[in-house]
Amino acid sequence: MNKKQTILSSALELLVEKGVHNTPMSAIGKAAKTGMGTIYNYFPNKEALINEIYTDIKKKEKLLFENFESDKPINTQFENYFTIAVTFFINNPSYFRFMEQLQASPIITENSKEEGRKSITPVFELLVLGKQQRIIKDIDIEEILMFIGGAILSYLRWYFNQTQTEKKQASLKNQVTMVWDAIKE
Repeated sequence: MNKKQTILSSALELLVEKGVHNTPMSAIGKAAKTGMGTIYNYFPNKEALINEIYTDIKKKEKLLFENFESDKPINTQFENYFTIAVTFFINNPSYFRFMEQLQASPIITENSKEEGRKSITPVFELLVLGKQQRIIKDIDIEEILMFIGGAILSYLRWYFNQTQTEKKQASLKNQVTMVWDAIKE
């Protein structure tokens, strides 16, 4: 891992553990075993560091949908999207905890948010197609995305507070079904 990646990784761990506002750059430097000058060579301030972590997570999320199976029925594509998105954060709990802290934060710049929107392009296009084919309700796509995102967020919060694996797996299937039932025509 190069120095920049070490800084990002250490920062992510600390930001998740202590919170965005309770983590000074000096603590990140100490955790990364690097001097402050090195950190500031890569990141002019803490906000830039946080935005880079955010966009890195969103880029990884986007990679999940590179080979999205657009030849499947819309409901199957949606179920796959929802399951892949939830599983990504289950497999990367620190990503979820970080994103949860920043969901409405002014720290995330408009450029970073725009990069983040690219990660959901496949589902956006799927919803547009579903609306055109009268499979998805005729509701503004942004509202549908907000609803889906809220469902994913709520499920993940619940998931990370549970202990029974079997219950979790059955529950994800139930969540997919309920969200699909809510958005389909």
